[in-house]
Order: sequence, then C-alpha cells, then structure tokens
Amino acid sequence: MIGKKMEDLINVQINAELYSSYLYLSMSAWCTQETWNGFAHWLRLQAQEELEHAMKFYDYLNERGGSITLSAIDAPKAEWKDVGSLFREVYAHEQKVTGMIHAMVEEAIKQKDYAAEIMLQWFVSEQVEEEANASEIVAKLEKIGDSTGGLFQLDHYLGKR
Repeated sequence: MIGKKMEDLINVQINAELYSSYLYLSMSAWCTQETWNGFAHWLRLQAQEELEHAMKFYDYLNERGGSITLSAIDAPKAEWKDVGSLFREVYAHEQKVTGMIHAMVEEAIKQKDYAAEIMLQWFVSEQVEEEANASEIVAKLEKIGDSTGGLFQLDHYLGKR
C-alpha cells in the first residue's frame, strides 16, 4: 500500500503530465497554423509521450493500491511570438517537470518508499533526456537566428522524428 503523501504527489504529477501533453498539443497546433509542420510533428509526438508518462504514473498508483484522483487540466496558451520563444517555453517547462520529479524522489526517500524511489528513477533519467532534447533545439534556434533557410532546415529535420 502506498502512503497518502506519495499518493497525493503522484496524482498531482498525473495532472502535470496530462497538462504537458495538452500544452505540447497546443504548441503543435500553433506550429501547424504557422506552416511549421516539422516542428508541429515533433511537438505532437512529444504530446503523446507526455500522455504515456501520465499513464505510467496512473498504472503505478493502481498497482500500489492508491486512489486515482483526476483534476481539471488548465487550458494552455495558444499563441507564441515565434518558434524560438515556443521552444524556450518547452525547455523551461521540462525544467519545471524535472523539479517536480526530484521533489517526489526526495519524498520517497523521506518516507522510505523504496518502490516509489525505484519507479521514479526512470523518470529522473527520462527528464535528463527531455531537457537535453529541448535545450538542443533551443541552442540550434539561437544559432539560426533570423535565417529563414535555417528554420526551414530545422523544421524539416524535426519532422523526421
């Protein structure tokens, strides 16, 4: 049986992962409207991945005998200045999620919930990858600057994900 504090944190994280999926889907829609179909494709796949993360927490909580408490998902924004600002937001969002995961690990250690600690290690590693991917795209966008050709090349590259 899982402790109440960890159960609550996992329920919050399920909501956060669902919001992440919703946010990236909104970003994908904006990119599609702006005809950046490669960026849109990358973000749509990212939205699916975040939904998978939510379900991983959901399944884990069920396996541990916890109660699932779904709450409302905040509406994400729908407009961005440009692709650079959008991906800077992706990177900042992933850093926020990393902080949430780390707080859960700290609580699992504090509660001596070894099963949760082990499960959360997968997410710790996943967040390293998530941040690295977002940070790489931001770095490339900064190097590209105002080069329309560079944006088209990166859009094409990300569309192959």
